[in-house]
Amino acid sequence: MESSWATLGIAAFLFLLPVLFAARFFRTRRARVPRNAAVSLLVVAGSGGHTTEILRLLSSLSQTYSPRHYVLADSDKMSEEKICSFEQQRAETASNSLVLCNGPGTCVPICASALLLRMLGIKSVTIVYVESICRVENLSLSGKILYHFSDYFIVQWPALKEKYPKSLYLGRIV
Repeated sequence: MESSWATLGIAAFLFLLPVLFAARFFRTRRARVPRNAAVSLLVVAGSGGHTTEILRLLSSLSQTYSPRHYVLADSDKMSEEKICSFEQQRAETASNSLVLCNGPGTCVPICASALLLRMLGIKSVTIVYVESICRVENLSLSGKILYHFSDYFIVQWPALKEKYPKSLYLGRIV
């Protein structure tokens, strides 16, 4: 009799845990950041064209997006040099955080980590994905994955906006 109660308790726990995570995820999915509030920014840099595009995006952001933190491959020395020359200083840590990425495959696990932090209530993180300018008719693999999980999904071609209605079409931004 005791083992059946233990089994029932474990089954209830295993059923309720995903339900609680899902409820927390959908409740905190679109957390809004107050205007003019400082936002900590995590930038995922890819090699070659991805780094050039992301730096163009960053050059148009206001100073409220600070501090800026970068993720790049150890072997990507060219991107490291570009980022170091682009970034001269960092500001204090802010309570709001934003992950900005534009397509390298390395951004998927980072965005998944940010999503997990938000679901667990550890940190309020907004995920902004900008599909690469070279993607005219189809999303990249990273885009196909993050389309469902990003808070803002920006495309640069009207054909993509038609195919992916959740996306934001702002025209060419890089």
